[in-house]
Amino acid sequence: MADAAKGYAWTKVLSLLEAHPSLVNTTRPDGTSLYAPLHQAAHGNAPREICEALIRMGAWRMLENARGERPVDLANRLGHERVAAILEPVQLACAPFGVLRKIQTHFHAVILERAADLVRDKALRLPEIGHLLEVGVDAEPTWFAVPGMYGGFSYRLAADGVDARLVAESWCRVVEGSGQRHEITSAGARLVDEGFV
Repeated sequence: MADAAKGYAWTKVLSLLEAHPSLVNTTRPDGTSLYAPLHQAAHGNAPREICEALIRMGAWRMLENARGERPVDLANRLGHERVAAILEPVQLACAPFGVLRKIQTHFHAVILERAADLVRDKALRLPEIGHLLEVGVDAEPTWFAVPGMYGGFSYRLAADGVDARLVAESWCRVVEGSGQRHEITSAGARLVDEGFV
């Protein structure tokens, strides 16, 4: 996927995503730029229909690369105005930037508390939560799989604004009673339920 996107081989990218939709927001596993397919589309000034197809397939316009650029930021930096207009995020929820960053930091701490060795061994990129502003409050949860855990973390925004709240659930499918549910705000994470699954 990463090679096809970097080479602007859009027919191949879309074909791979049709077969493996979960790859739409992935980056090269050992890469340092953290460009997902939509970043590559912004970089390459891809045709409008390619950008729109990626977004329809679930590409997050709020996903940041290693420099902290969203696809729209990358397009603007490179002077790709036509693509930038398509890539401008459409937000269904809002939260101050600082609040979202603090929630994300606390969410990462929860993940590392449960699966630090697996995250390190698999060199996993911890999930960003900015895209949750695109899908809105109480949308279908996003999934962060942790190989070796036989499960992972689902997470969704349960409230927005300055009182934004993330609900994260984690479990291991082969360990009965391994479930944990956390509510995470800018003030920290709180375990609210455990023992399910």
